[in-house]
Amino acid sequence: MNALPQLEAFAVQAAEGWLMLGNALEANEELEAVTPEYRYHPMVLAMRWQVYAAAEWWEAAWVVARALCEVVPESPEVWICYANTLRKYRGLLDARAALNDITEKFPDDAVIRYNLACYSAQLGQLEEARSWLLKAFELKNADPLKMAAVCDPDLQPLWERIGHGSVVELECHFRCFRESNL
Repeated sequence: MNALPQLEAFAVQAAEGWLMLGNALEANEELEAVTPEYRYHPMVLAMRWQVYAAAEWWEAAWVVARALCEVVPESPEVWICYANTLRKYRGLLDARAALNDITEKFPDDAVIRYNLACYSAQLGQLEEARSWLLKAFELKNADPLKMAAVCDPDLQPLWERIGHGSVVELECHFRCFRESNL
């Protein structure tokens, strides 16, 4: 996709600045400066999604996430964004279904499988959660996910079933792994 012209790029940067200051309304106003021709540019849509998510305007965020999936369907990140928005807007079942539908499209994406594990754990489907988590951990670049999994509240039901001792053991293993790779 083409780069944004200077005016539009500045509007996106200004919106990002307002978001960093915690002001989603001003961030949204900055994006209004983007000309209609560039409103569907991936960078503009991604910032608009961030603004709507920060403001917890989930219906609007869902519309933008769907647009992102149409504009850059080859990006697993936009599908994850879409699913996370669905989770807030329509619930866990819809979010899980959205990611289930694209797992084959992105066979090497650990984050998709990790999120499926989180959704499944929250739905009380712990064997499915465990299966997705193991699949995520088998893929490349899963080490940050292994670290996050230990403290992720979405996975708490899984850890409670496995037992606290296993979580402590996992945490120790990941800490040792991290220290050996520094």
